[in-house]
Amino acid sequence: MGERIADKLRDQLEQDILTGVYAPGDRLDELRLATRFSVSRTPIREAFQHLAASGLVDLKPRRGAFVRRPSVVEIFEMFEVMAELEGMCGRLAARRISARQLSDLEAALEACEKACSRGELDDYYYENERFHFVIYRACGNGYLSKQAMALHRRLKPYRRMQLRVRGRMRRSLDEHRTIVEAIRGERAEEAERVVKSHLLIQGEEFNDLVAGLEKERGLERERGLTSAG
Repeated sequence: MGERIADKLRDQLEQDILTGVYAPGDRLDELRLATRFSVSRTPIREAFQHLAASGLVDLKPRRGAFVRRPSVVEIFEMFEVMAELEGMCGRLAARRISARQLSDLEAALEACEKACSRGELDDYYYENERFHFVIYRACGNGYLSKQAMALHRRLKPYRRMQLRVRGRMRRSLDEHRTIVEAIRGERAEEAERVVKSHLLIQGEEFNDLVAGLEKERGLERERGLTSAG
């Protein structure tokens, strides 16, 4: 239960940081957050650890947690590396996936379809995460799987927020279907290509993500001014 609370806190704080409720350099006060969410300090500290792993918070000894927001260039570069790692996972999975893992992948796709049909962005994200983790495990390379999972978690806030771009969830689902078809058909090169394409946010897609984040920040600032007035 404590882990679920920490996860919910992390998701809310991620959104607050990305939408401008907290600005870079702001100190996150444990006591105020514990009061805000009606919890003890323990899940707050657990959430801070997750945020630090995502690069959204700097934990400074005896000083506390301070907001950090990676630059647009840094985010784009991480997505480029993620695309290469996941593309390799897709290629190897198409050659090595077991019958059980393929069943797990198809079940994850079905769960994504159900979340998408409900229009539940957060539910879709977590089913999407499960989908990708199956591919990492199916690649049959423990080191590669570990590196992919680590960077996936680092990019979680942005992978989650990009689903808010209009129509992105539906496109993501269509891409998942194409990935499953390639892996099921043992078409390794195609699997690598479609997985990389799925991950490589560039051009208009990336601009839409950045514009969406800026829009969210503007709305939050307006709400703050309205409340102050």
